[in-house]
Amino acid sequence: MNKRLSTSRYITGFDGIRTLAVIGVILYHLLPTHMRGGYLGVPVFFVVSGYLITDLLRQEWDQNGKIKVKDFYVRRMKRLYPGMVVMLLISAAYITLFQRNLLNNLRGVFVSSLLYYNNWWQINHGLSYFDRFGNESPFTHLWSLAVEGQNYLIWPLVFILLMKIGKQRHRAFKFTAAVTILSAVLLAVLYTPGADPTRVYYGSDTRLFSIWMGSALAFIWPSTHLKKEIPQKAKRVLNISGFASLAGLIAAFFFLDDHLTFVYYGGMFLISILCTILVAVTAHPGASLNRVLSNPIFSYIGKRSYGIYLYQFPVMIFYEAKVGNIGENVLMHTLVELFLILFISELSYRFIENPMRKFQYKDTFRTVRGWFSKPIFSWKKPWLVPSLLITLVALFGVATAPTNYVDAQQQLKDNIAANKKAAEQSQKNANAEGNEADDEANTSEDEKNIMEKYDLTAAQVKKAESLEITAFGDSVMLDATADLKEVFTQAVVDGDVGRQLYASPELIKDLKEKNLLRDTVLVGLGTNGSFTEAQFDSFMNEIGDRKVYWINVRVPTQRWQNEVNRMLERMAEKYDNMTLIDWYDLSNDQESWFYEDRVHPNPDGMDQYVKLVAQTILQDE
Repeated sequence: MNKRLSTSRYITGFDGIRTLAVIGVILYHLLPTHMRGGYLGVPVFFVVSGYLITDLLRQEWDQNGKIKVKDFYVRRMKRLYPGMVVMLLISAAYITLFQRNLLNNLRGVFVSSLLYYNNWWQINHGLSYFDRFGNESPFTHLWSLAVEGQNYLIWPLVFILLMKIGKQRHRAFKFTAAVTILSAVLLAVLYTPGADPTRVYYGSDTRLFSIWMGSALAFIWPSTHLKKEIPQKAKRVLNISGFASLAGLIAAFFFLDDHLTFVYYGGMFLISILCTILVAVTAHPGASLNRVLSNPIFSYIGKRSYGIYLYQFPVMIFYEAKVGNIGENVLMHTLVELFLILFISELSYRFIENPMRKFQYKDTFRTVRGWFSKPIFSWKKPWLVPSLLITLVALFGVATAPTNYVDAQQQLKDNIAANKKAAEQSQKNANAEGNEADDEANTSEDEKNIMEKYDLTAAQVKKAESLEITAFGDSVMLDATADLKEVFTQAVVDGDVGRQLYASPELIKDLKEKNLLRDTVLVGLGTNGSFTEAQFDSFMNEIGDRKVYWINVRVPTQRWQNEVNRMLERMAEKYDNMTLIDWYDLSNDQESWFYEDRVHPNPDGMDQYVKLVAQTILQDE
């Protein structure tokens, strides 16, 4: 078979770059405390994709003087669509049969993924990439495929316009580079520090710069025009640039946390520049990097990187839902999940992606008719019946899936929203003139109910009514607002969904300035991620010598659970003014105390949560 493009060459080192990118992404989700910047694998994919697509279009234009746009779309669909469709069908069938709590809005996810607008669908439905508990979905990661798909739709047309209008390649480069800068500026402008960055993280407009940076490179660095024989000095410059960019990228994978404002104020743009340098040097046959990034392991993983990326979330979500406690044996579960991801992606590559990329779609009708030729049940077609069953179950699940169904998890969200308002009101009332403990606030009957509910003495109830306390924490603490104020009527509550310790010192400082930080402080942080001792020290320095009660965490679905609790035990020994409240030990075996996320206490669990807090604090006071 003749080559479509007479001068094209396969750059083996790109498989190495894809390998590094997919490893970063996978470990970012499997080991978030170790691969903090692994999410940067996505802009690596974007840059490589932008370069390769534009380089191939440029070769086609040079060879034929035109671009067959329809053929371009067909090639892209043959490369990407079969694997994604099969993954969606298998996942939808699994959800329909075994994990029906994920059925809600399945139709919207399914359709938006097939039509490549899933990123905007998630944004419009208020879903967060950074919400560890409210966005449990095996399809979260498809936002990036949507961004790429939208670019594939418009880029051939833009390319043709640039070639016809600009004529000279450096003009096309300047235009493309200008758009990348505009996109990066838009990312910085739309980003709000302290707020959930999902809108700018998912947006096609705010993430386009990585893809078009690769495209811009292709105009001035065409792979077929690069010479293998170059001066030694030029080779040295290329090698230094390439290895420095590779080292910088690997360092960013380990250390560039997604919460840092720097990421959105130019950090991701700089990372994309590093990726572009890496791609440029790898593409050059006169440099050494292509050889370094070419080996059997990188070739194997790189060729399967698309399938690995596709199946990472389905495997993690489905597996972890069936496992009792991920945090108890992180290494074992990580290895099992890695094996499952690699095994399934291998099957996808061998039996779906590779065959369908070579399939002649004009023969579709004849091929399908052959499937149903007699005998239908044949050892030559062992996959037919299972495939049909999976497809039918998946389509049934998609067709019957509820939309915006209010389940127990939605009720939890509503409770948290209501408690958010109650917490804000507690701060407004805290320093109101003449606001003192109301001795008549609780009737004797109410006091008896509280005594029975939380197993407290009458003296403890009276003490709780007059105790000035600030409760500070994440969504678990926020959800406890009404129950805590039932006991501690003078409590000031400050909580927020997704709150982490690294962002809390400034919030504590703000409470102090508003005279809302009492002498007794109840803290509930660590649910959403681990922290360093330095971050903990910074938080405690803001609190000062106040008495601190810190509730440890019960997060069986997350890998950092035990790491956080061990750190809290060490910090309780380090700080004399800190008392650890062991919620984990009390609740870990009590699944009936929690909502489906297994983290937030339901009404029965909340009674136990507040009971433990109240008894611990009131025994000390």
